[in-house]
Amino acid sequence: MKRSRFSEEQIIGILKEAEAGAAGKDICRRHGISEQTFYRWKAKFGGMGVSDARRLKQLETENAKLKKLVADLTLDKEALKELLEKNF
Repeated sequence: MKRSRFSEEQIIGILKEAEAGAAGKDICRRHGISEQTFYRWKAKFGGMGVSDARRLKQLETENAKLKKLVADLTLDKEALKELLEKNF
């Protein structure tokens, strides 16, 4: 996954500028981002504080690890099932 050029604090700061009344196109031009990126950030981080954004990132990382663990365990289970069926 590509790492963002902007930290959570910077993203929240950019979104706060928009909430203060600055035009979206001007903000995008000033920070060198596309409008699509701006609106994606707005959908994901809109109304959050910096601590909320950090917690979201931490939860997403933990969720990815748990999904991988479940996938590995499911594969192991299926392999054992197949092995048992062959023996009998």
